[in-house]
Amino acid sequence: MSAAAATQTLAATGRRKTAVAHARLAEGSGKITINGRGFEDYLPTLALQGAVLAPLQTANLLNRFDMDVIVKGGGLQAQAEAIRHAVSRALTIFEPELRKELKPRGFMRRDPRMKERKKAGRPGARKRFQFSKR
Repeated sequence: MSAAAATQTLAATGRRKTAVAHARLAEGSGKITINGRGFEDYLPTLALQGAVLAPLQTANLLNRFDMDVIVKGGGLQAQAEAIRHAVSRALTIFEPELRKELKPRGFMRRDPRMKERKKAGRPGARKRFQFSKR
């Protein structure tokens, strides 16, 4: 741990689909707020909560940081994964050695999959109108 990282808050941005999360981590007791709401209130299912906590559990830093997150766009799943990406990036600022643990689990990778745009003359991105021979 570097001396400079211990005294300041860590900030990072994570993305997934159209969701963008800005996370600030500060040394504390493990309190998490997302868009001004409680962690369990904003992410109701254990799967979504687990996605956000996964980088902290991997690094064994679960109750060491207070997190304040602002997240916009996308659905809850994409927002949870954007938060996971932001937290992972902030932790590597805190301790660069953690990258070796987080990267193989896919936490450092921005998932690039996006919704394909609708094409002109078609009802959807790939769907075509029904073919009529006669």
